[in-house]
Amino acid sequence: MSPALRAQLFLLLISLSSRMGLSRHIEDNEASDGLYSLLSLDQKRESEDFIFRRPLRCLDMLATDGYFTFVASGPQLACAAFIIAEPSEVIGLELSEVSIDCSAGDFIKMFDGWVLKGEKFPSSQDHQLPLHQRYTDYCSFPAPGSTSRSSQNVAMIFFRIHSPDSGFTLAVKKLHNPFPCNIMSQSPEGSFTMVMPHQRRNCSFSIIYPVDIQLTELSLGQAKSNELSPQRQVWSGCSGSGDYVELLGGNGVDTSKMFPVADLCFSLSGLAQMKIGCDNSVLRLVSSGNYINRVSFQYRLLEHIELPKTRENSLDHFCTVE
Repeated sequence: MSPALRAQLFLLLISLSSRMGLSRHIEDNEASDGLYSLLSLDQKRESEDFIFRRPLRCLDMLATDGYFTFVASGPQLACAAFIIAEPSEVIGLELSEVSIDCSAGDFIKMFDGWVLKGEKFPSSQDHQLPLHQRYTDYCSFPAPGSTSRSSQNVAMIFFRIHSPDSGFTLAVKKLHNPFPCNIMSQSPEGSFTMVMPHQRRNCSFSIIYPVDIQLTELSLGQAKSNELSPQRQVWSGCSGSGDYVELLGGNGVDTSKMFPVADLCFSLSGLAQMKIGCDNSVLRLVSSGNYINRVSFQYRLLEHIELPKTRENSLDHFCTVE
């Protein structure tokens, strides 16, 4: 991700955070010191063997492999770092050189996903693990947690440190994911294909921008090669079909709290287009596990003059975009 796109995404994330607060541990402190200097940091690799290192800020966003070291200059009671990778990657995290006092109230916690004021991405409906298993707590007993691996292309670490000169080093490593699911887009425009092969799960593609989404291909209910394809039914309200695509909009990150724009539960070849004028636009693939489901789509940022002015095919009545 280019520095300009990273800066734009982080500013949008800060905008969401200011509306919603950060996680329950950092909702009272925006921890924004040095934000604009952070956005100017260049994280490009110079060679294949280059190991990127830089200080970690109290509020930070990481979009590259490397080592990030935090050293407290004073009490830092509400800090968080959001980590994002490419859609086809997951994230490995490892703590080292940790010098904190857990008994004094210090903590370091890694989270499988992102948290914004009680709203989580992926939502509990879309994630395969129960919520308590998505946290890795360095101060836990009897087995301290120093490593974590995400289930999707975003992860998070939040921490509280009271004493000056205390801190830790966080190693970030990106790993290939053959079947990406529950993706946070780094960009306001692009294209993607989600494939769900005989798994009962929900996969969301979240874009923290108001966008125009075009579905270019949708294949639902494709049976195994030795089975006959079942008769497909067009449902009024696709939730009864077991395999369908939802388009959602909202101003948070939890898909279970977002508003439905449209749903499709029949295969199509051609364009189906929708404008979503919300801070967060989501395409969600729901799979029963009985079939191979596939959806291809492209998306672009809505210009200000394109933002919906009426309720037809829009979320103007419950989404406000400045």
